[in-house]
Amino acid sequence: MDSSTNSLDDASADSSAEFPDRASMMEVRLQAQEDEITLLKSSLADALRKIRLHDQLLPLLKQQLIAVNPSAARVLNQACCSDGCTSSRKLSTSSAIDGVRHPATRVRRNSEKLGNPERQRKRLDKKAASSANLLTRSPSLENRAKELVSNAGSPGSRRGTYSQGQSIKMFIRGRPITMYIPSNIQNYEDLKMEPPSERLELDWVYGYRGRDCRANLYFLPTGEAVYFTACVVVLYHINKRTQRHYRKHTDCVRCLTIHPDKVRVASGQTAGVEKDKPLQPCVHIWDSTTLVTLQQIGLGTFQRGIGSVAFSSADSGAFLCVIDDTNEHMLSVWDCNKGTKHAEVKSTNEAVFAVDFNPSDSTNIITCGKSHVYFWTLTAGQFMKKQGIFGKYKKPKFIQCFVFSLTGDVLTGDSEGNILTWGKSAADIKTLGKGAKETFQIMRQTRAHEGSVFTLCNLQGGALLSGGGKDRKIIRWSADLAPERECEIPENFGAVRTIADVDGEELLVGTTRNAILRGTFSDGFVAIVQGHLDEMWGLATHPSVNTFLTCGHDRQVCLWNTEEHKLDWCITLEEYGLCADFCPVGSVVSVGLSTGRWVVLDLLTREVVSEFTDGNEQLSVMRYSPDGSVLAVGSHDNFIYIYNVTESGRRYTRFGKCNGHSSFITHLDWSKDGKYIMSNSGDYEILYWDIAAGCKLLRNRFESKDREWASYTCVLGFHVMGVWLEGSDGTDINALCRSHGETMVAVADDFCKIHLFQYPCPKPKAPSHRYEGHGSHVTNVCFTHSDSHLLSIGGKDTCILQWKVMGVGGGGSREGPASVSSTSTSSPEPATS
Repeated sequence: MDSSTNSLDDASADSSAEFPDRASMMEVRLQAQEDEITLLKSSLADALRKIRLHDQLLPLLKQQLIAVNPSAARVLNQACCSDGCTSSRKLSTSSAIDGVRHPATRVRRNSEKLGNPERQRKRLDKKAASSANLLTRSPSLENRAKELVSNAGSPGSRRGTYSQGQSIKMFIRGRPITMYIPSNIQNYEDLKMEPPSERLELDWVYGYRGRDCRANLYFLPTGEAVYFTACVVVLYHINKRTQRHYRKHTDCVRCLTIHPDKVRVASGQTAGVEKDKPLQPCVHIWDSTTLVTLQQIGLGTFQRGIGSVAFSSADSGAFLCVIDDTNEHMLSVWDCNKGTKHAEVKSTNEAVFAVDFNPSDSTNIITCGKSHVYFWTLTAGQFMKKQGIFGKYKKPKFIQCFVFSLTGDVLTGDSEGNILTWGKSAADIKTLGKGAKETFQIMRQTRAHEGSVFTLCNLQGGALLSGGGKDRKIIRWSADLAPERECEIPENFGAVRTIADVDGEELLVGTTRNAILRGTFSDGFVAIVQGHLDEMWGLATHPSVNTFLTCGHDRQVCLWNTEEHKLDWCITLEEYGLCADFCPVGSVVSVGLSTGRWVVLDLLTREVVSEFTDGNEQLSVMRYSPDGSVLAVGSHDNFIYIYNVTESGRRYTRFGKCNGHSSFITHLDWSKDGKYIMSNSGDYEILYWDIAAGCKLLRNRFESKDREWASYTCVLGFHVMGVWLEGSDGTDINALCRSHGETMVAVADDFCKIHLFQYPCPKPKAPSHRYEGHGSHVTNVCFTHSDSHLLSIGGKDTCILQWKVMGVGGGGSREGPASVSSTSTSSPEPATS
């Protein structure tokens, strides 16, 4: 009992001895906090005194700023308000942090080291001095005002912040892109943007749409072949080798027919979209002599597009029959002179390939398509339909085409390779009973081709021509369908799509591989029009002669002659090409492919002289240095591969690799001295590289603001900032090209348009000349070596347009008179945007 009591007393004694020490420690800690708070209050009072001093000087400062820049007053007032609020928030926050949070931290630290009060006071003095310095280093109002004045651009600028004499920012999808202003521009705001003095005139159209359209080639008495591609209807004189163009369509033309007077033409287009604004399909009736539009049929009535059109013959072409591309394939008849609808009916939910009037009776109309032939009778604005009966004959999957014989029978070509002769049969009263009506049945079946019969064409005297698909044959038949002659077109041109009679002997043949052939059964056929088969992206012009090269998803690489308007040669590669560039020596061209492989082709022999692979992703740009000694290869693997070039472009050695982009390479250009590269990427980066220093990335982009560039194809850069329209998402511009004379820049956009801007074009909302003609996104543009012409290529429209540069500084005025094969177009004046 005693021992336990003694132990409790000892513990109580120890506790009593510790109490004075704990109390003294708490007093020391409290005093330390009070000292720190006192020092902080002193520092804050000093800061507030300095702010009051600046407030007293503010009116004088504002007067001085207004004298220098009147527009800065409003900005300054707003800045002062926001700065005042921000400063008070910052001061109160700083006070809270330094006066509350830090002392709490110090308490924890002091609890660790309380044995030396003098050392603690020194630490507090140091802390107070640090807090005072922090407040003293805050930006003064005067410096803030100067910064605002220097950064204040035009009040309505949508591009971002303009720092006078330094940089300007543009924004794409919310991402700021800094553009450094060259030294030779003293006052950015005083720059005036005007459209260029040069203009473009459509000179030539390369290509023909045969891959997916029918009955779209006709021959006029003027000696011109009429056909279409993209948004242009071409009138090509087959002997004079000249072109005229009807260009009033706003989207791709899909069908075509000729009036019985052989002068008027009807062409129908598909529906389109321009910057989210729908373009309604319609049919244009126009004069092939003057290229003047006579009627616009069905604007606002049709949906999706126009599939087939036909003029009536018995009444001298008073009516036009139209099949649209809706699910019901509406059949409508229109008055050609008034432009009014006469009748309309739903035809079928199946595909419809052709429509035509009976040449001897305009109340009878025939349509054909997938598994059907319909015979329509129009009476008092109402249609009555009868379906052709196949009876004992095998029903083909597709009825591809039809014509009327001299006897009035209907001849159809189908997917089984047969020509079927249809006629009226009297009503079968015995079988069907009283009230049975007459029917249209197959009277005869004639085996014509292996594979589909794609086209039938009537000749004078009752003879008939048929064109085959799989067998690529053209067969001439007598009036009683006895074969007389046949020939086979070359395999590289594809199957026969349509046939036009020139003079009974000579023929024009449109093919499924987008070519038009001219020839006879005796002499064979040669191509007079050729084009690509699929989407194109690669385009390059020769450095010294009037040729250019294209490549695309059809794996074809084609060399074209801009003077003779013809294809010089075409080869097929294993992969599809996406980019190309001529070596400055002019004897070879490099083509970048979809697999990371690139090849160098000899222009004379067409042979591959070099071949390399960089990565395993598609290549997007090939660019030789100005002297041709170095080749840069931009890839979708985010790298730019650099090669030394020797032996006139025939030998290549890897020199290095530019590594720094965080997305795929889209465009690049060399400096005029061949030492530096400017590049763009898919995430809207602009980077500069010192190639001579070992492909070194230049971190300070400001140092490149005065560098001169041998070419300008980068879509992002100070000199071309104005080509971007408001609200652009970064992919709206596919390509641009500066002229060699450095006076204009052509832009290819995603809305089927070509724009011509003044160069340089560094300010937003710059005006431009706008040109139409493509029916798909324009993938690339390029000037010829003399700036006499501009080439543009389409994506899905597979069309190449050659534009002549007109006006001051344009190549059209440099080279004197136009060549013999120059064109006469009716293109409207371009819109200035």
